[in-house]
Amino acid sequence: MKKQSIWLLAALTAVLVIGCNMQKGPAEQAVAGAQAALDAVRDAAQKYAPEQLGGVEAQLSDMKGNFQKGDYAAVLAGAPALTAAISSLKDAANAKKAEAEQALAKAKDDWGPASAAVPKMVDDLAKRVEALSKGGKLPKGVTKDAVTAAKSGLDSLKSTWADAANASTSGDYTTAMAKAQAVKDKATALMKSLGMTPAS
Repeated sequence: MKKQSIWLLAALTAVLVIGCNMQKGPAEQAVAGAQAALDAVRDAAQKYAPEQLGGVEAQLSDMKGNFQKGDYAAVLAGAPALTAAISSLKDAANAKKAEAEQALAKAKDDWGPASAAVPKMVDDLAKRVEALSKGGKLPKGVTKDAVTAAKSGLDSLKSTWADAANASTSGDYTTAMAKAQAVKDKATALMKSLGMTPAS
């Protein structure tokens, strides 16, 4: 009876080993496939969907851990979810990339008018500050503090505009327009404080 039990145990062990070995190949393929799929979208994901990429990398790491432990069943069970996550990551990265390209195209179109209008605003403001700084009575509603603030604000405007121009030169029109808008907003506020009517 004992001998029979040993034979039975040996047979069951053999079945388990064979079953395990049968799962090893597919599990290995699942890990390699997931790694290749993630590698294919990694660059875009790092740029456009970094947070989502972190989650997918954690899932892949878990899968590799299960493989190293020999838990091939867990690897195969987790493969569909990881495949879906990588597909979702790819879609998210592509959508964000399309948005970024659209924003860049719009910023590039907007840069032409802005590159003419904004420096003119800064120039007009500088002329107004110079005129009001010469002394004499200030116009109604304009304070000495407002003139002082505008005078010190001009350097900041010119510096930010230089950054915007540099960004446009390097082709980064999104940053260029963000900085141009910042200059325009600040210049508009300063012009109003000096009794000027900014161009719309």
